[in-house]
Amino acid sequence: MLNDLRPRQRKNLERVIPLPIVDRTMLILDVFAQHARSREGKLQVELAQLRYRQSNLIGVGADLSRLGGGIGTRGPGETKLEVDRRRIAQRISVLSRQLDDVRRQRATRRSAPRHEPLVALVGYTNVGKSSLLNRLARSDALVADQPFATLDPTMRRVWLSADRYVRVVDTVGFITDLPKDLVNAFRATLEELGEADLMVHVVDASNPDWPRQMQAVEGTLHDLHLETKPRLLVFNKCDALDGKPAHFEDALCVSARTGSGIDGLKAALENVEQRSCSE
Repeated sequence: MLNDLRPRQRKNLERVIPLPIVDRTMLILDVFAQHARSREGKLQVELAQLRYRQSNLIGVGADLSRLGGGIGTRGPGETKLEVDRRRIAQRISVLSRQLDDVRRQRATRRSAPRHEPLVALVGYTNVGKSSLLNRLARSDALVADQPFATLDPTMRRVWLSADRYVRVVDTVGFITDLPKDLVNAFRATLEELGEADLMVHVVDASNPDWPRQMQAVEGTLHDLHLETKPRLLVFNKCDALDGKPAHFEDALCVSARTGSGIDGLKAALENVEQRSCSE
């Protein structure tokens, strides 16, 4: 299992191993960068990468040499390390302003009157949230059997019965010990969870490691101060099992692939819609 490295550890490894040294956070950031499609997603990933690089800058050897300073290169000038820090800080400032604009635009949209409840799909990465959204809405959102295929929120309108609808949004998947730089960079996106009337926690029932994954998601929701938000636990991929795991009587068991259990999930969402309309 990959772990994070200290800057000095990475430098020492690079001296003895003639290959790029990648730690856990760097790998996660690279995967996010490959999957970012929208302008907002690319801004968020770049900001996270720069913040991580900024926190890991150290000076060794040539990095501490002085660059020419002033007219005729008089004076000590700046070290390469200082130049790197200044340029990174400038770029972070630009990206932060652009993402602040995104946050304000989202806040404006959220303040507009809405007549349908908002349901947010949350869960560990690659548990089938996008497939579940497609099954509920009969849509064609991107589905891929790989981690972090969804970075940008995807919203669809889901018909429940008669004239009853809810809006369902698919969000970025979580992982154990989600890097703080990623949480901070994606905060504008994750703020959508705070506006949801209900969070549907999707768990991959076919994964033997689902208890740890579920605990990781609960921990991230706690860090985002969302632990008191109304929540519905849904075990997905139940077609690979005889039934849902024991000790979760209130949970639903569905299969986004076969459609089993989807009617029960829609009925549960309809209860949310009815409560929202009565308030």
